[in-house]
Amino acid sequence: MRDVHSHILFGVDDGARDLNESIAMLEAARQAGVTDLVATPHCRGSHFDLQKIGRHFEQLEPYAYGLRLRLGFEVHYRKLMEMGLDAISGYTTQGTNEFLFELPTASFPLDLERTIFGLRGRGLEVIIAHPERYAPVQEDISVAGRLVDMGCRLQLSANCFAEGRFSRRRRCALRLLEKGLVSFVASDAHCVDDYKVFARAPHRDQASWL
Repeated sequence: MRDVHSHILFGVDDGARDLNESIAMLEAARQAGVTDLVATPHCRGSHFDLQKIGRHFEQLEPYAYGLRLRLGFEVHYRKLMEMGLDAISGYTTQGTNEFLFELPTASFPLDLERTIFGLRGRGLEVIIAHPERYAPVQEDISVAGRLVDMGCRLQLSANCFAEGRFSRRRRCALRLLEKGLVSFVASDAHCVDDYKVFARAPHRDQASWL
């Protein structure tokens, strides 16, 4: 099983705090049935340190036995605007053309469609991170359909399914699944316990969450 979004890389964002926690998360991922795992540290804000990410990834790689561990990024829209589209080829998932794209939560930028087509025009496969968190999608599920029509793939984060029955995020995620709009359910893991939720997420048994 593939996990396309995790914060397993230590000391670079709000995920694993140190190498020991990253190693424990690797074991939890194995126990959850993961065979292919992408470390996707946040690419946003002024604290982003590409060299540090590279060093920490090299330190973690030897502990990934039994897993295919690759480096990617969760790139926020504002950081993309800061860097520019021409610089973005180095922020895809290692060995692929996949680009994990995080959008603003409250509202979508007016130039989002143009931005997505700009990314697609550069040969990138755009994966929209956790659409169930975005207010425009929660309010109108057809917004997600339009993202798919633009060529995007949608990635749910499994932790929303551990929320209460009346959670807006949970209800939105289930509607996205029911409409067949979801390409990936990922752990979005920040700690070991997140893989316990991932192991039970609807990519295995959707009915248990209805």
